[in-house]
Amino acid sequence: MYSLLAVDLGLKTGLALYGDSGKLVWYRSHNFGTTERLRRGVPGILDSIPDLTALVIEGGGNLATVWEKEAERRKITVYRIDAGKWRQLFLFPREQRTGLDSKKHAGEIARRVIEWSGTARPTSLRHDAAEAIMIGLWGILHLGWLNEMPKDLQR
Repeated sequence: MYSLLAVDLGLKTGLALYGDSGKLVWYRSHNFGTTERLRRGVPGILDSIPDLTALVIEGGGNLATVWEKEAERRKITVYRIDAGKWRQLFLFPREQRTGLDSKKHAGEIARRVIEWSGTARPTSLRHDAAEAIMIGLWGILHLGWLNEMPKDLQR
């Protein structure tokens, strides 16, 4: 067994865990508040996923470095992407005209991923968790854990 963790980087961080079946296992948002709290929190998150083999991070800077260093110490493969990478794959150009448009449409697709995966439905889905779901979906397709976009998710 192996898993992939997707991170929508920020002090308000979106997280999404995918299993080797290619399905979403869990998703959440976490507000670290400060870089120091993020630095202290990342090891605990990674400790809670014993079969973690890949980490996909959207974003950069010193916050990405915190995740990357901890992952490298554990010999976890890290992929750093920008939002354009997954948006280009999943969103039509008209859905990417503004950041708000992208977040709205990412949320709609993320809800379908949640349903397709059989994961608990959210009462509300924060945009950082929705984007982490999309980042993770990009990751499992990129790594070949799924050969193609599942029919239930195609538009």
